[in-house]
This record gives sequence, C-alpha cells and structure tokens, in this order.
Amino acid sequence: MLSHPGRRAALRAAGLGVAGAAAAGLTAGCGPGRPAARPSSPPPGPARPAKPAQAAAPAAPRRFPGQPVEIGHGPRDGGRVALTFHGNGEPALARAALAEAEKGGARVTVLAIGSWLDAHPDMARRILDGGHELGNHTQRHLAINDMSEAEAYSEITGCAQRLKRLTGSIGTWFRPSQTQYATPLVQKLAQRAGYPHVLSYDVDSLDFTSPGAAAVIRNVTGTIRPGSVVSLHFGYADTVDAMPPLLEELARRKLRAVTTTELLTP
Repeated sequence: MLSHPGRRAALRAAGLGVAGAAAAGLTAGCGPGRPAARPSSPPPGPARPAKPAQAAAPAAPRRFPGQPVEIGHGPRDGGRVALTFHGNGEPALARAALAEAEKGGARVTVLAIGSWLDAHPDMARRILDGGHELGNHTQRHLAINDMSEAEAYSEITGCAQRLKRLTGSIGTWFRPSQTQYATPLVQKLAQRAGYPHVLSYDVDSLDFTSPGAAAVIRNVTGTIRPGSVVSLHFGYADTVDAMPPLLEELARRKLRAVTTTELLTP
C-alpha cells in the first residue's frame, strides 16, 4: 500500500496538481459501444467516512421510473460519483480494495462473477457487511452479446441464483460481461431475469491492463465528473494502491463516492 508520501507521489505522477487533471481519451474496459442516457439529479453532499453495516440486509433490484433500461451515469449537477468493481480475482486484493474504499469514506458497487462467488462465497457477505452493493456480472464472464438467447439468459440467471443463495437477493444491478453496452436482446433478458436496468459506465480506469497506480488515477480523474460511473476491477494491486490518492483527489474536487443506487436516488 502507498504511504502518505507515496500517495502524494502518485498524485504528482498522475499529473494532479492544484489545477487538476487534463482530460484523457479512454476506451471501454469490456468493449466500445454507444453513449448512455442521463438520469435525474440528487443533491450533492460532503464526503464522510463509510460505517460498515454489520449483517447488512441484501437489496433487491430497483426500478428508477423515467430512466433508460441501460444506465451509464447519474445526474451531472450533483456532487456524487459511483465506483463500480468487477468482482473477480484474488480475494486478498478484493478485501484490500474494499478496506481502502472504507477508509476513504466510499461505498462502492461490486458486480460479481458467479464462478468467483462459487470459489469465494464469503466475499458476498464481506461486500454487504461493508455497506456496499453487490450485483451480477454473469456466471462465467464470457462475451454475452455474442451468445444465443438461451446461453445469455443462462449466464445471467446462473449468477443471479448464486447471489440469491448466498444473500437472499439476486443483487442490486446487472452488468453485461466483455462489453460496455448490452445489446437490446441482453437488456431484455436481464429484465426477464428480474433486473429493471442494466448498469454500464462512462469512465474506464483501464486498471485491468496493470498500467501502474498513477495511470489508474490519471485515467479516472481525466474524465470523471459529477454523476460518473467508474469501471474498476478487483484482483489488481495497482487498483488497491490507487484508491487512497484517488479518493483524496475526488474529495478535493468535492465529489463523494457512493453506491450506484445512492447516485440515482434523489
């Protein structure tokens, strides 16, 4: 983990001075696609420490009236952003990322892969007990947009069944695998499985390329703005190291990291 001097060095390496970061063009972590529509606006709020919710009750998917089936970001006139993690990889790194988020006062949304939950079922409880959201990122993390209807539906419901067995809920959100945007068919199948919305994102950290903590910070801060949904991944040391200075920079910009549901709730 980075010490306080190390975090300052990471911020300098990321090019984050008083003037802030320059915008950088980003490609999609799971693949390119079309722009997402804009939801309505909640009020901004100051950063505050996240208090772990012991034995947190699992949340069910929620419909946001008037919002599109696929949501890529929240309201642009508030002071909130959502950090979303693809749930996969070494559990020790996942726990470390969650711990750093909690130390920085952030609550996050984790979209878990079903096979990862099969291998590490205790992670479901760890995520919820930290006050975070837990959702569905398909059973095997294959290219869902290229699948047949039956196979794609099986990928969605396979993970949903595991979430229900572990937590009592199919999870708060569904995110398609190997793509930033779902096809109309996958959107329809997600709704059939019980998810009113598909969760996309508008900021890609590219942390899965292991570019170094400074690059992860730069990739996020170069394009993040109020309402952004950021794509991050468990399983990468760069992501863990990037969390403290990233959260410091968000706080400097008066942006607070909340769950996706909080982001979209007035």
